[in-house]
Amino acid sequence: MSYTSKLPASWNDERPHRKVEIDLSSPGLAVFELEKLLFTGKAIVSHADEVWPRLYIGDQQSAEILADLSQRRFTHILNAAHSKRNGQPEMYEGMNITYMGIEARDSWDYDMSVNFHAAADFIHRALSRGGKVLVHCHVGVSRSATLVLAYLMLRENLPLVEAICAVKNNRGVIPNRGFLRQLIKLDGQLFGKHH
Repeated sequence: MSYTSKLPASWNDERPHRKVEIDLSSPGLAVFELEKLLFTGKAIVSHADEVWPRLYIGDQQSAEILADLSQRRFTHILNAAHSKRNGQPEMYEGMNITYMGIEARDSWDYDMSVNFHAAADFIHRALSRGGKVLVHCHVGVSRSATLVLAYLMLRENLPLVEAICAVKNNRGVIPNRGFLRQLIKLDGQLFGKHH
């Protein structure tokens, strides 16, 4: 089946949409194909990048420079690397920022899929009210990217390959292999085995 781009028409429309066909029915092979696709992503040159209208993926630093956050008018922050020392929602006090922390490890055996729906709901609520969301982890390539891809699949109805194409043109991300397998599984649940 061929995909037509579901990216909002006015946004990033200077890029012609190339058709990418990857068979996700065999996850082992699909992981390598998806990695090859991900490696064609835009080189990361900034701490945070807009990957979908008003939705950004960033690193730890992008969430800590308060002047940048207020200048960019972020309303919501989703920290995918929340921990005792690595998540201080109180630092956003008085900034009108809604914070959500997810304590996720960036390891292939961590089950990130348990967070997919909560994260997607958080992002969806923020964007549907005209908010601006920063999803970040430590480096901004694996945990945060995985949650954003899950959001695009669950709430924007993009199949995984199309979600990856939308994100990678704006920030080169590379979810670890365990996370990719979990996203492949989600793709199967949402869109059927072979689309």
